[in-house]
Amino acid sequence: MQDTNKIGWKAVSKTGVVAAGGAGSVAAGIEILEAGGNAADAAAGTILALNVTDHIACSIGGEVPVLIFDAEKREVKSLSGQGRAPLSQTAIDWYMKNGIPAGDMKMAPVPSVVDLCITMLQRYGTQTFEEIVSPTLAILDAGDEDWHPKLAVTLRRMVEEEQITSGDRETKLQAATDRFYGRNKFRNDIADELEAFYIKKGGFLRKTDLAAHTTLIEEPVKVDYRGYTVYKCGAWTQGPYLCQALRLLEGFDLKGMGPFSADYVHVVTEAIKLAMADRDEHYGDPVFVDVPMEGLLSDAYTEIRRPLIDMQKASLEARPGDPNNMKPLKAGGVFRPGVGGTTTCAVADRWGNVVAATPSANVYREEGMGGSTGVSYGNRLRSLNTVPGHPNCIQPGKRPRITLTPTLVLKEGSPILAISVAGGDLQDQAALNLLFDFIEFDMQPEAAVIAPRFATAHHQDSFDPNPNRAEAFIQAGALTVSDTVDSSVQQELIRRGHQLEAKGSPIATPVMLSIDPNNGMLYAAGDPAANRHAAGLDET
Repeated sequence: MQDTNKIGWKAVSKTGVVAAGGAGSVAAGIEILEAGGNAADAAAGTILALNVTDHIACSIGGEVPVLIFDAEKREVKSLSGQGRAPLSQTAIDWYMKNGIPAGDMKMAPVPSVVDLCITMLQRYGTQTFEEIVSPTLAILDAGDEDWHPKLAVTLRRMVEEEQITSGDRETKLQAATDRFYGRNKFRNDIADELEAFYIKKGGFLRKTDLAAHTTLIEEPVKVDYRGYTVYKCGAWTQGPYLCQALRLLEGFDLKGMGPFSADYVHVVTEAIKLAMADRDEHYGDPVFVDVPMEGLLSDAYTEIRRPLIDMQKASLEARPGDPNNMKPLKAGGVFRPGVGGTTTCAVADRWGNVVAATPSANVYREEGMGGSTGVSYGNRLRSLNTVPGHPNCIQPGKRPRITLTPTLVLKEGSPILAISVAGGDLQDQAALNLLFDFIEFDMQPEAAVIAPRFATAHHQDSFDPNPNRAEAFIQAGALTVSDTVDSSVQQELIRRGHQLEAKGSPIATPVMLSIDPNNGMLYAAGDPAANRHAAGLDET
């Protein structure tokens, strides 16, 4: 494996780049690219390694939504690496009565990372599970946490299943994931141990939940913005609100306002507030609810919502709209409120394939974490709520509306940008910052990831399942800016009514890669202040 001490925060290559969290995970992805793997192979290997190098921020028992550009088919797909709520109606009845707790096994969805990685390998990759998990096993074998050898045993059981199964590569891969999820005809030891751990911890998940899990491959949500096509995962994530904000902001001359000017920061913030209000009101698992996405992204809806932005005054209200009836404000929906852990991954290869992924879990720390399998768990069911009739209300087998939200951007049908951000409700706000740095202000990743950023807490907390959604609202008018933003700009934003805080530490945790359409050169970078890393293949 590549020497992690030599991995920095930026990279340039023509044959492959990886940008992610811990240096060991970047090294894992580079090792796979060097061995002839493609972006899907390297992304799967990077994701598995991240669950060790960036553990607590993410976990094998967590989740990872993915966007992938297939260079052969010239198309983008969304892979839903998100676990679901228990299938048991008894469990759902308990949640509806008692709420979705913090700090115990009942907050955990079905683990989804393993099936996501294998589905990506089956559909888009070229390598075996044994090959892509090898760097992760090396990290685990060198580790000193008590769960490291346990997880290594779990992964080696899957490798064993792949090796002893006859058939083609896809069949062997399926056997490996089936052993984990309890669908194997002969060996379901991993699922048996997971179920025993869930029962011991007082959780509702069972082998039936594991066996029912699948990774959906879906059409992404997309919008055009100034000649670029921006892709996001569906409304089971917060991603589409970035598309809504882009639609609103296309009506303003951001380039003319200038980067980090008061007008620029103000108008982007106000557009985010409107888009996030719609997120909080309308988004949920599209398998269960009819999300009015076509209306939310329509010209008509955009045109009636855009005038709500007052260039001289910060809004202190939550203002969801009504796309079903084409009203700028939803009747009874407007109110004046009182005043996490994730990591990153972006990969591109020499053949033109690109992957953006956002692994997470918000892992709960405890003694004996992960039980005998070493598969720790997170809190993502707390991104559901218990409001009857709400599109994000918990139901059997439902995906929570998560904050995890990778971004892919194409121009004239070819990928040009991939972004992954850690930071809960900050993720797409930081992604918007990076998008505009690139599209409006001509910054490459190396400059964009260290440029000032800004974000608002004028929205509901995506990790607060409070059935009174108004009480889940964080802070009206809140605006956090990097303390390097000019003091005169800060004072003008305060004058317009923003509740401003200047912050010296990073606002969210981004990685970013771009592709030069003229020469195919790949540029990757991660914010060094946020401990992000990037590396590229040597030009040999």
